[in-house]
Amino acid sequence: MALSLFFLSATFTSAQNPAIQVDLKQEIAPMRPVWAWFGYDEPNYTYMKDGQKLLTELAQLSPVPVYVRTHSLLVTGDGKAALKWGSTNAYTEDANGQPIYNWAIVDSIFDSYVKRGMKPLAQIGFMPQALSTHPEPYRHYWKPGDPYTDIITGWAYPPKDYNKWRELVYQWVKHSVERYGQQEVESWYWEVWNEPNGHYWKGTQEEFLKLYDYAADGLKRALPTAKIGGINIAGTRGKGATEWTNNFIKHCISGTNYATGKKGSPVDAILFHAKGQPKLVDGSVRMDMSAQLNDIKTGFAITAAYPETKDLPIIIGESDPEGCAACGMATNPENAYRNGTMYSSYTAATFARKYLLADLAKINFLGAVSWSFEFEDQPWFYGFRDLATNGVDKPVLNVFRMFGMMSGKRVMAQSNRMYALTDVLKSSVHGPTSDLGALATSDQKTAAVMIWNYHDDDKPGPTETVNLEIAHIPARKTTLRIYIINKENSNSYEAWKKMGSPQKPSSQQIAILEKAGKLKCLSTRKVQPVDAKVSLPITLERQAVALVKLDW
Repeated sequence: MALSLFFLSATFTSAQNPAIQVDLKQEIAPMRPVWAWFGYDEPNYTYMKDGQKLLTELAQLSPVPVYVRTHSLLVTGDGKAALKWGSTNAYTEDANGQPIYNWAIVDSIFDSYVKRGMKPLAQIGFMPQALSTHPEPYRHYWKPGDPYTDIITGWAYPPKDYNKWRELVYQWVKHSVERYGQQEVESWYWEVWNEPNGHYWKGTQEEFLKLYDYAADGLKRALPTAKIGGINIAGTRGKGATEWTNNFIKHCISGTNYATGKKGSPVDAILFHAKGQPKLVDGSVRMDMSAQLNDIKTGFAITAAYPETKDLPIIIGESDPEGCAACGMATNPENAYRNGTMYSSYTAATFARKYLLADLAKINFLGAVSWSFEFEDQPWFYGFRDLATNGVDKPVLNVFRMFGMMSGKRVMAQSNRMYALTDVLKSSVHGPTSDLGALATSDQKTAAVMIWNYHDDDKPGPTETVNLEIAHIPARKTTLRIYIINKENSNSYEAWKKMGSPQKPSSQQIAILEKAGKLKCLSTRKVQPVDAKVSLPITLERQAVALVKLDW
């Protein structure tokens, strides 16, 4: 806990030479892979060419199973992908109103995960057209720049028959067990709907609790050991959202179950959302991680406040710099951070604070879903919030590759230029200096230190050299590797711009971009610790991220 307390209130000045001290003996907590969770709106991208490629890369970068969440798994339609739209046609009815179940598309999605060793965070939603109380209009044709509310059609309404809704969930889970086996499905998490306090739900709070109860009852009837949670609220720190979350938890603890008439409702995990708030300031992007971190702080506190939930797994169902992944920078210029290294350094700096907040709250932090995947057959580097563009990895994906090399225990890492957690919660990183922070881990035969040079303002800043000291290395000889994400390395976006920003790159250009998108190892060398210490300078541009890896 030393690291958390140190960075809770410490304040640093620009006069100090950047220095980071890592002590491999001062353990804080297990290095949980909370970063190994991803999600997206459009489920049909899953089995398309670039979606398959990216899923393989995500599975490969993580030593543990990656969890994946996607919307619209029960939406009616032809299975064709579109922005903020997806369908599986899992449920229709015949002329007599009898259910027809078709799991072909859902299976192709979950097959894509399971065969790679990935796990669904299975979202039970949205409403099939035949069950919707407001079935028309149903299919939307939203595009960037259109009002966000245009996506809200018949899929967002309550069911006209809650028993049929329950039976749909029962049949889905039963089918999953038959297809993948009980042990596999027991390792998944299920959750009902998305952001019911926002645009995604056109019913009342009471109707949502009823929707949840009937879904949970169908799920538990099919597999009593299945894990279900909620409620994936939007704007967690807001008054209305906290009321929703508290009411949901109270209902699950002691409310009357709408489906069974008994006390309480099953809840095996607590989920909520956390989003930042970038904006344009004098024509350039200014990020704001304080909004996202305060959402997380609030969600942790609410969960910890109840004896019945304080030990439950917490999953941040969407955890991102802002809200709309499909809103590109052409229509939303405040989202121009997404192609380059600002997104990657923001990701490193925020995940480190998520760990700190979890330490302080003493909760069971299981995962944070980065709502970022890929958009098939869209313009190159359009500024979507994605991990890859047309099959080419963007700089942000390389941060997750770095996380994949961090294991064991989190250990003490003190930086004299890392912004205090209290300051970041109050005003993000708007000060005169950048956030030069670190996150460190130690395992039996390896250690890793992630370092970033982050600032909220997307403006040029000084390149700085950090003096890194790693102490208590339990080996006489070690291999040292330095990985870097900056303007010239691990950066397909800059390589694309040097080509003249082609929208129809040649196969040779694509090969160059794919190579540029991989994580670059700058150096590999043997070192001998002196007094069990290694000291070295690390030079970081503004918005760069480095990983120093020791293996012995």
